[in-house]
Amino acid sequence: MSATILAIANQKGGVGKTTTTANLGIGLARTGKRVLLIDADPQASLTISLGYANPDNFPVTLTQLLQVTAQIGTPRPGEGILHHAEGVDLLPSSIELCSMEMTLINVLSRETTMKRLLEPMKKQYDYILIDCPPSLGLLTVNALVAADKLLIPIQCEFYALEGVTKLLESMKRVKSRLNPTLDIYGILLTMYDSRTTLSKQVVDEVREYFGRLVFATPIPRTVKLSEAPSFGQPITQYDPKGRGALSYIELAKEVIARG
Repeated sequence: MSATILAIANQKGGVGKTTTTANLGIGLARTGKRVLLIDADPQASLTISLGYANPDNFPVTLTQLLQVTAQIGTPRPGEGILHHAEGVDLLPSSIELCSMEMTLINVLSRETTMKRLLEPMKKQYDYILIDCPPSLGLLTVNALVAADKLLIPIQCEFYALEGVTKLLESMKRVKSRLNPTLDIYGILLTMYDSRTTLSKQVVDEVREYFGRLVFATPIPRTVKLSEAPSFGQPITQYDPKGRGALSYIELAKEVIARG
């Protein structure tokens, strides 16, 4: 078996990409799946949210591995990968990743660098989740080329679909030129508040637009979900019996059911 690689992306920031990458990954791991999380954002939010407070001190991060791969090299198996107590593996990021877009500009087949990096790892995992930066730059394009499918978190607020159109345009370009199998895997509604009319309207709008692609499980807006990253803990650790944790466990079940 080979891993299913999901790019978790949205051009907008603050929609729950990092929270989803961490907690969906842990939810999958709790069912016995082998999961690798890739922090492809130079802000290193995924790395920090999982308790690694000083990612700039790591000798090897995604930056170094992409550099080796760009030079047509092959990183040593397992190099740079961290093993988290919640059962997932993590390939961390650091601020150095900011320089990679400039580094890759002059690299032959630069859009396929991450794909070549992840290729040897696919047999070691059931799922590889890539936390993309909130942009449509070369790092996100690399993630889309490496991925089998795209998972898009959309927050239940005004202008919910803002930015998604451009992301879908980028996906179509990548699909036509570089990754013909790339499609939308699912749309995840985040920051859902059942008490507000606005949230319900956004849910209706997104479901009308995307149909069956929308996951049945929305992720609620909760204080605990917002607090957890600042304590360096996933919600499954910080508030394991809360609505946020239970929602991500249900989402993991949906992901497994989709195959």
